[in-house]
Amino acid sequence: MSEDLTAVRLDHFYPHPPAKVWRALTEPELMARWQMPVEDFRPEVGHRYTMRGTPMPSTGFSGTVAAEVLAVEPEKLLRISWKDAAEQAPGEFTVTWRLEPEGTGTRLFLEQEGFDPDSPQQQRARDIMGRGWVHIQQRLEEALASA
Repeated sequence: MSEDLTAVRLDHFYPHPPAKVWRALTEPELMARWQMPVEDFRPEVGHRYTMRGTPMPSTGFSGTVAAEVLAVEPEKLLRISWKDAAEQAPGEFTVTWRLEPEGTGTRLFLEQEGFDPDSPQQQRARDIMGRGWVHIQQRLEEALASA
């Protein structure tokens, strides 16, 4: 089976109930601990907000993300659109977190879709983001442990 060059897909088990993981995905002060600082996030479909991270010129990332909430099922699913706020930046991604209870914890599935398989720059971004999400999963665990 060939690798999907249009997406990053990961899952990770957290020894915390879905309600606690959901809080980390949707409360701005907790989101900033593991992801990026957010401005005016609300888990409401259609709500637009901004995240600020570190610019990565090698991938064309300006450091500012314009996002919109696409789907919300409390303690089950959060889907957002995510694109670089810079006018010239290519690509728009869909990021989905799906939570499934597993024993006394939660299995969290992550999908980031929308990478252009024919764009070397987007494939470089996909590779970097794939490794970055693995690191972010660890930071999320730390945020959950201290929440």
